[in-house]
Amino acid sequence: MSSTASRPTSSPPRNAPGAFPPNTNANTSTGTRAGTGTGTGTLCALRTHLRRATPALLAYAAVRLVGLLLLNQWAHHQHHGVWPILATQWDADWYLGIAHHGYTHHLGTRYDANNLAFFPLYPYLVKAVAVLTPGTRATTGLAISIAASFLAAWGVFAVGHHLHGRRVALLLTFLWAALPVGLVQWMGYTESLFTAFAAWSLYAVLTGRWLWAGTLASLSGLTRPTGIATAAAVTVTALLSLRHRFSPRALAAAALAPAGWLAYLGWVGVRLGRWDGYFAVQRLWHNEWDGGVETLRRVREVLVQDSTPELFLVTVTVTLLVSVVLYALCVWDRQPLPLLVFTGVLLLIVLGSGGVYFPRARFLMPAFPLLLPLALHLSRASSRFRALAVTAALLGSAYCGAYMVLVWPSAP
Repeated sequence: MSSTASRPTSSPPRNAPGAFPPNTNANTSTGTRAGTGTGTGTLCALRTHLRRATPALLAYAAVRLVGLLLLNQWAHHQHHGVWPILATQWDADWYLGIAHHGYTHHLGTRYDANNLAFFPLYPYLVKAVAVLTPGTRATTGLAISIAASFLAAWGVFAVGHHLHGRRVALLLTFLWAALPVGLVQWMGYTESLFTAFAAWSLYAVLTGRWLWAGTLASLSGLTRPTGIATAAAVTVTALLSLRHRFSPRALAAAALAPAGWLAYLGWVGVRLGRWDGYFAVQRLWHNEWDGGVETLRRVREVLVQDSTPELFLVTVTVTLLVSVVLYALCVWDRQPLPLLVFTGVLLLIVLGSGGVYFPRARFLMPAFPLLLPLALHLSRASSRFRALAVTAALLGSAYCGAYMVLVWPSAP
């Protein structure tokens, strides 16, 4: 498979690594601004963006609804309720606990028991929104995740459209929706919210909106530990852009991007009374970085040593291996620097962790730029092949999602 073949002439040119777009004052993705100095132009631009992305958002909704339908039928046969699975179990329970009771004040010695490992933006958002809405906090958390998933899908589409045009962007959004663990996008987890911040932050970098890029990167750093990947993408790109032209906004973005992530780590350190407080918490969760030793051991165990490997672990392992191959293709395709930095740092964190193995595919869900080579390949394939690939991805995602939460004995 090669994603370096000539692109349709209607697709906008890609930015090479290290190439930076003009300042937004001279260039917008929607053409000439209307109503300079008022909100009219911004509103018109937003409507244009949304209208352009509508087919992708409908495709995204279709993928998620097919997965939800299969999950509902499977859960009914097993006498399980779907709502508790999506809204209250596993990591969702931890976030709801933080929303209800806040964070612990002590490090403790119990493994896998300290809620300071979970970043604060999502649970506090659940707590704040629940005050203004009917229903339980669990319902509010699920609603926030679903709403954020559409914002994330829109952001994924925006990046794809900016780089390669509508067809590739539509396929990219579909492929992100149809990931094997895509069901998590509609669970009380942080992956959708984080992907929304990351995708729009990367889009802001690609279009020269530095302050937006830094702000969204900072918010991603308050959402998940891997928010440092978004911060690195913005900060590295902003600092390198200063070689070509000094920009106070780019400099501000470089400083702002890691602020959320650093603020939470600093707060945990103060709360626990030790400078390495957050990393001490992670050690209690077995999440020390070992350079990939544990990952390689588990890959070998699943693919070589275990005569009857568990299906879900095979799915996770294949996802990790394919992600490495796709990253190599991204480098070969000379993706824009911020995308390469974002996915590269995310891969380093996930593959280099010595922690628990089975959620690794979920941890890589926000790395949507890895899917660009596949989207490009499908955009150039025959209609028949594309239809078969799309159908297989849709059904595979629906099955894997239901299997993950109903059969796999641990958790997503």
